Amino acid sequence: QVHLVESGGGLVQPGGSLRLSCAASGLTFSAHAMGWFRQTPGKEREFVGAISSSGMTTSYAGFVKGRFTLSRDNAKNMLYLQMNSLKPEDTALYFCAAASGKLAIEEHEYSYWGQGTQVTVSS
Repeated sequence: QVHLVESGGGLVQPGGSLRLSCAASGLTFSAHAMGWFRQTPGKEREFVGAISSSGMTTSYAGFVKGRFTLSRDNAKNMLYLQMNSLKPEDTALYFCAAASGKLAIEEHEYSYWGQGTQVTVSS
């Protein structure tokens, strides 16, 4: 059974940083593209960024604008999202997800999802 468990969320002031982690189990991690999505109440889940199965290729949503960085450690089955220069509008529940294949951008491509970790950006 596949498990994706996010951690690292919390309360941070505007301009601050957080590093989210996603621990994966029950799948061949190195064979799956990974992604981060986020959702706020009353809104649809939106794409944040994705990283290829090898870690060599990344893709980001436009609103990231160089503030966020995805990385992965295939030896540890871990996915990371480094978030810098956080803004109040980044407040959301952040999900990691896994997709078969090399790189996935669309939500429907993802087969496995974590439960999410809450990020709140507020002074």
